[in-house]
Amino acid sequence: MEKSLNWREFIITRAIKASGYSAIVFVLLIFFFLMREGLPALGEVEGSNFISLRWYPIEAMFGILPLITGSLIVTIGAALIAVPFGIGTAVYISEIAPRWMREILKPLVELLGGLPSVVLGFLGILVVSPNLRIFLDLPTGLTAFTGSLLLGGIAVPTVVSVAEDALDSVPRAYREGAWALGATKWQTIWRVTLPAAKSGVLTAIMLGVGRAIGETMTVMMVTGNAPVLATSLGSLFSPVRTMTATIAAEMGEVANGSVHYHTLFLIGIILFLISLTVNVIASSVVFRAKKPAERILS
Repeated sequence: MEKSLNWREFIITRAIKASGYSAIVFVLLIFFFLMREGLPALGEVEGSNFISLRWYPIEAMFGILPLITGSLIVTIGAALIAVPFGIGTAVYISEIAPRWMREILKPLVELLGGLPSVVLGFLGILVVSPNLRIFLDLPTGLTAFTGSLLLGGIAVPTVVSVAEDALDSVPRAYREGAWALGATKWQTIWRVTLPAAKSGVLTAIMLGVGRAIGETMTVMMVTGNAPVLATSLGSLFSPVRTMTATIAAEMGEVANGSVHYHTLFLIGIILFLISLTVNVIASSVVFRAKKPAERILS
């Protein structure tokens, strides 16, 4: 019986290790495929063309800068919306809400996180965009700000779910110790609970920003899809075009192996590197800030 158990444990251990290593293998394969299909664009298009201000592939104009700035301004706007609302909601659910309210809010937040992005895009076109156009007196409601609002709404459930789990994992003894020293409930939340769960909260923010960067359908439907360089805060209330929307809109019609085809994959490489940079920076901040006690909590 013992030999049979050890044999089964050996198989299970190897299967778990293979599953863990497979994630690394898949990421490397994706990166290799992107490099194989995207790098030829560097030899087919002049570098000055890539940093130009026009994206019009029909006339061999492949300016990527408007697409990069469009993605950045929409993502930053979404992060400014999702982070405070997400962390605030997580604090309310974990620290303030009564148990009956928590049992209602937590499933609702997770349900919102499962909504298809195309549904939110339809709501943005039919409800958010017309009302913003009237309220802000804009020529069109299909702007970067509309995309930021909807992307923020998409990222909030991710931030709430991960941050709430991190806050909930903080031992109750930490809170009781702060109360015994005379701290108020808000002082305990701000100076004890949140710092103790800092690594989990930063992870929640990282995942929320990553969700906003990679979102496609919503931004394609509500941002106006105008490849215009975003140079100021005023661009937030103008139509823009993101890198993900460009790939989704044009990949289905482009000729396989053409210059346009390779350029779209080059945009995919840029997106991959941006996501990798965000994850590396966030991970370095988390691991650098961790203390031995926080390692146990996380």
